[in-house]
Amino acid sequence: MSGGTQASPPCKQDGLPQPQRRHAVLVMMLGLMISVLDTSIMNLALPDIARDLNSTAAHSIWVVNAYQIAALALLLPFANLGDLLGYRRVYLSGMALFTLASALAMCAPNLGVLIAARALQGVGAAGVMSVNTALVRMIYPSAQLGRGVALNSMVVATASVAGPSLSAAILSVASWPWLLALNLPLGALIITLGLRVLPPNSAAAAAGSRIAPLDVVLNILMFSLVFIGVDRLGVAGGGGGKIPLDGLAMLAAGVAVGVLYVWRQRNLVAPLFPVDLLRLPIFGLSMCGSVCAFCAQMLSYVALPFMLLESYGFTHLKSGLLISAWPLAIVVTAPIAGRLIGRIPDGLLGGVGMLFMASGLALLAGLPSSPSDTDIAWRMALCGMGFGLFQSPNNHTIVTSAPRHRSGAASGMLGTARLTGQTVGAVLAAFIFSMWPPHDGTQGPVIALSLSAVAAAVAAIFSVLRVRQMKPASGS
Repeated sequence: MSGGTQASPPCKQDGLPQPQRRHAVLVMMLGLMISVLDTSIMNLALPDIARDLNSTAAHSIWVVNAYQIAALALLLPFANLGDLLGYRRVYLSGMALFTLASALAMCAPNLGVLIAARALQGVGAAGVMSVNTALVRMIYPSAQLGRGVALNSMVVATASVAGPSLSAAILSVASWPWLLALNLPLGALIITLGLRVLPPNSAAAAAGSRIAPLDVVLNILMFSLVFIGVDRLGVAGGGGGKIPLDGLAMLAAGVAVGVLYVWRQRNLVAPLFPVDLLRLPIFGLSMCGSVCAFCAQMLSYVALPFMLLESYGFTHLKSGLLISAWPLAIVVTAPIAGRLIGRIPDGLLGGVGMLFMASGLALLAGLPSSPSDTDIAWRMALCGMGFGLFQSPNNHTIVTSAPRHRSGAASGMLGTARLTGQTVGAVLAAFIFSMWPPHDGTQGPVIALSLSAVAAAVAAIFSVLRVRQMKPASGS
């Protein structure tokens, strides 16, 4: 994807002129949407995949895990590569690989090929997600950056929960390979239009910046071992059974690799794992808040279907409609939050949002035995409104607190925080449901929702602590 990337000089203006900005935003939103969608779009099809490809359910779960691990493990290397070689080049190269891997996955003759193709998809998605926000920072004028970040946040939040619904709609009329079909025309459109409208880097990389292959290997090993270890502990560690020693061993190995990896980064000019940015109190607090918020969101997304379907006996259609109040509230609230950025301190706005979400989750956990549809829907909407108020200003702080030449690293950490929080939330849900099976009553979902309310409240504390650290955002 080098075509056109080196031809134009770095963009010195504040944002892109219209209509180039509109076209660039379209490219960014489409690429982000399909990358995030594919994190969960295959979940509902796993039974069909296991049957069609003569595999077991335990093996088919790697269709999902391969994508998530590849994306998580390569977000930071690609973000660093974007700082060095250009965000546009990394973004479009990632989208090209994502599109080709989607075609390969559609035609996979067996489970091994499908898992490999999904891993390649994850690599491509990492290229897209790692530099997405860095490109948004160059596309929008600094005075309108809050709106751009809010739109980005809205797409991520909506796509994160739309995967199962879109999957159900497609599977009702077609087989599982068609879940990936939309990626092909959209990928071609994104690449074609992106070559014309995406801007080159506006700031040169810091002198002495480089990528050490050993650090890339350590980064991949750290995230992969930790992900697989906690997943193994969450899946097999409950229900009164023995704690899986292989899960503990992988988790311990991941932590050991992480200690060595971070130690190597401590004095680098542009470290692959951005310890330089994490030393900034406002950046570190924002990252902690993001991890807790996405942990709360994932915990609740896992718990709510069990509560509605098993505890209250609702149909799938009714449950889906009630849950949809959450993402709809995000869609409504995120643009409002974007307009409030710069008028209200990001930390305060995000803290209020997380308090709303924590209140909504606590109220959902305390639902009566026979709630009305309205009782459930307004609580869902309160959670979505709170998340929408939090995510946009929190992401805005993460992006603008980093120097421009480290925009890629900040962008990569956004995706890393999201996937880390979601992974922790999923593992906590697995532990809870293994101890209190949701089929035996309401206790499991109630405990999960209560814990997610606690995680949201902790995110609120991290957010409010930023107020003392914040300075008026200049977008520079």
